[in-house]
Amino acid sequence: MNIEENKSNQQVTAVISHYVRPGRESGYEEWLQGISQAARQFDGHNGVTILRPQSGSRAEYVVILRFDNYNNLCQWMRSPERQEWLERAKPLTEKPENIQVLTGLEALVSLPNTASPPPPKYKTAFVTWIGVFLCASVLGYFLGPYLAVFPYLLRQAIMTGLVVILLAYLVMPRLTRLFYNWLHS
Repeated sequence: MNIEENKSNQQVTAVISHYVRPGRESGYEEWLQGISQAARQFDGHNGVTILRPQSGSRAEYVVILRFDNYNNLCQWMRSPERQEWLERAKPLTEKPENIQVLTGLEALVSLPNTASPPPPKYKTAFVTWIGVFLCASVLGYFLGPYLAVFPYLLRQAIMTGLVVILLAYLVMPRLTRLFYNWLHS
């Protein structure tokens, strides 16, 4: 298998940002629900996360779209259905969308500022290692005694599943903010 084949078979994340016109937020929210539903119909769709603007800040919405591989993402991004949805968004948004496509671990540490390139892999690996170490240590300390009754593989499956969930939703966003300047220097 060559490098290009390998890259086309790994999960891919598209980070898409839109600046919504003032007063058009409710229309954009409806549009967002519709386009998200349309994307779910495409092969390889692995979920969407929407980061809404904080109150008092510029109305930037960030959509984190995950597909199982690059080819399936491209099918959605180039589809006539998506192009129709983008036409509907024009009166709601201030400028064309900004898209960043990420694969691998850099997707965990590149989301807060969509305009910056992914950090170097060694920095990504180091911050990810910190997150895994913290999660595994804390979970092992508190849950280890309770999980000791389970067979080894089941115990490992539970622990790694919990580590991944904590990393994705709680730990990595905070570590990314904490190490942001170093990651993107």
